[in-house]
Amino acid sequence: MTARATAGLVLLGVVILYPHSARSVRTGRRHLTAAVATALAVTLGGAVLTAAPASAATDAVTAEAGTTNPKPVVLKATDRLDAVGATGFVAGGRWYAYADGSSVPLTAPSYDSAGGDVVATGDDYALTASRVVTLHDMATGAAPVTFDLNRLNARYVKAVGPASLLVQVALEDGSVELRLATADGDRISQRKIAGVPAGKTWFSASTPLNGSVAVQYFSGADTARKAQYAVVDLAAAEAVSVLATSPTHNGDVSLSATHVLAATTKGAEGYRGFVALDRATGEETPVDLGLDSDLVTGLTGSWATYAARTGLTDEGMLDETRKALVPLRARSLTSGESVRLLDHVSKALTAPDGSLIAEGGTVKDDEGLYRIALDADGRPTARLVASKGVPTEVVPRGTDIPYSVRLDGNTTLKWRFSRVNIDVHLTLRNRATGASFSYTMPLSTESAGSPYYYGDNTVGITWARIAELSQLGRDARSGMYEWTIRAVPQNGVGPDAETSGTFQATHLADLHDIKQNGGPSLVLRDAAGQMKRIDTRYDAATKTLKPTGAPVAGGGGWGAYDRIEAVGDVDHIDGGDVVARDRDGFLWLHPGAGSRWSPTFTPRQRVGDGWNTYARFTGGSDLTGDGRADLTAVDARGDLYLYEATGYGPQWYKARKKTGHGWDIYHQITAVGNIAGAGAGDLVARDKDGVLWLYLGKGDGTFAPRTRIGGGWNAYTDTVGIGDADGDRVTDLLAYGPSGAAFFYKGTGDWKAPFAPRVASPALNGAGAYNIVF
Repeated sequence: MTARATAGLVLLGVVILYPHSARSVRTGRRHLTAAVATALAVTLGGAVLTAAPASAATDAVTAEAGTTNPKPVVLKATDRLDAVGATGFVAGGRWYAYADGSSVPLTAPSYDSAGGDVVATGDDYALTASRVVTLHDMATGAAPVTFDLNRLNARYVKAVGPASLLVQVALEDGSVELRLATADGDRISQRKIAGVPAGKTWFSASTPLNGSVAVQYFSGADTARKAQYAVVDLAAAEAVSVLATSPTHNGDVSLSATHVLAATTKGAEGYRGFVALDRATGEETPVDLGLDSDLVTGLTGSWATYAARTGLTDEGMLDETRKALVPLRARSLTSGESVRLLDHVSKALTAPDGSLIAEGGTVKDDEGLYRIALDADGRPTARLVASKGVPTEVVPRGTDIPYSVRLDGNTTLKWRFSRVNIDVHLTLRNRATGASFSYTMPLSTESAGSPYYYGDNTVGITWARIAELSQLGRDARSGMYEWTIRAVPQNGVGPDAETSGTFQATHLADLHDIKQNGGPSLVLRDAAGQMKRIDTRYDAATKTLKPTGAPVAGGGGWGAYDRIEAVGDVDHIDGGDVVARDRDGFLWLHPGAGSRWSPTFTPRQRVGDGWNTYARFTGGSDLTGDGRADLTAVDARGDLYLYEATGYGPQWYKARKKTGHGWDIYHQITAVGNIAGAGAGDLVARDKDGVLWLYLGKGDGTFAPRTRIGGGWNAYTDTVGIGDADGDRVTDLLAYGPSGAAFFYKGTGDWKAPFAPRVASPALNGAGAYNIVF
């Protein structure tokens, strides 16, 4: 210790010794260890504040200076930076070592850095509100040193060593005084910091650096006045320089070997920036950033670091000024050069070697703690020293959108992201029609929240909302939809995220929309086994179904089947499908090809065998309420069986389930979808006398008691459930006779009278000879 420092222990300021019985400082042992005494002597001697053994300290500085690059320490995503030391740091209530990531618990309501590897903890939410402050020497493992600030009549200002605090002490005359309180065994001595102008209050201080701290204070109780600063030599307990600023202070203070830096406000506008004071000359360098919110500032050498304080998941729209200040930048106080360091920062603390430890992230290296230090050419760089394993940029995590979306119910389209403090710009486009819809879903997970937020970082919008906002949604045409999402971070952290995809949209009401052109497609087979497709549309003027063009040839080989039925979109891919039974009793699925392909159907897929036990079958109605078109079959004894659709192959239907008996009285059954507006799909059945009956589905594969529709239906060869031809979301019916005449029956939605009077339809005119329509 120098002669000046030794003298300072006795001569400067006021020395107050508490007797042993006062117990103002409590330790786990009666006396501090020799190592702590040594560290105290080093602290008061003006050296770097570290109590680590010389070899350990040298190794740590070498490693952190960049000569070696140890792997980043692994943290939890929720850990927050609380304090830093020479060889480690406190985050999430634990002390972590930079070298190997080992950690020990250190739990307290509040923390502060104290130089070296000393950590201060308080018993309240903030050190300045704490009545008991404890110093922990993480390098030596010495017993903690505890200060009872009530007995000192003091308020915490800053921890400055293994056994030393700067405190603001209230005097009997109502004034306050800045003192250095030092523990020695069970005693506390206090020394007034000489050189601080009288009448000052509201003291705060920077992290100790090379035996000094920068102290800020105000005149009287008016904290809106200009702040003053003093650089205090801790060994001498003396302000060695006093500095003043022009802007009004309203932020933290930092210290480097060459400068003092403080965040500031300016005038009535409240604009904020920072001011740097040259320690040698007192020259002031103010920087007006035009910011009206919290700043994170720091110093490393002659470089000032600054950014708008921004957490990764902070919400709220930002103006352009604040967005521009979200990244952490360093500005040279000598040349004015600017360097971008991090994409955002929420906290920055000065380390004992003069570098900074900043909590934030970059798109390149993700979230964590970064050391900001000068490289070989004297410019600051950022290196990851502790990783949280969380991406800084917004990352799409997938969708909850099935490949095939049923539009009959209130389907919700959902997307997942790494975080949801974003505004989600959605664009939907129907590939066939070109119709599109764009909308921005603003999100907020706080308070009442957002109707577009579904928890678990999931964003969604219902089809009902899309229909409310757009013609695209109200039309709700079946077909392939393309979607594009652009997620814009509300807090300005990271770039926009873009993702896209497609889904197939179908209606159960669109049983026969095989080509996804918005109208039923009728399929015919002639005596030679050739298939033809007739595309149709509803004509509002004549209130009937009309062909949109000449029949389209669809290929041969269909004579192998003795029964063919349209069954809706079973595979949830491209339009309506059909099933066909061959003469050996095998049932085959022919998937619809949709509008993108010239064939009507893609190659067949085997469903199963044994289907020759059935006298008749039909499909297309959702009989179980799960959004899938099921199949119903009647055997020779008249027993009714349900084949519930699975939605995927190769097992397209579940094992059969008997749901009724006595159906052998009917010559024909037809699935007509949800024709009466109840909770599930329905059937119509024609008996041998030509009477047509309605069976309302109950949603479990069974039916309510039948309702008579009317007689005379034996005039028709067959009836076809064509789905919703006129776009009113109620399914319709087409009946055709042996002469080729066809009739359109509009669905009413009323189970007591499910069809309006028939209207002649030219849908089959020009179709030529055929023996089946499906």
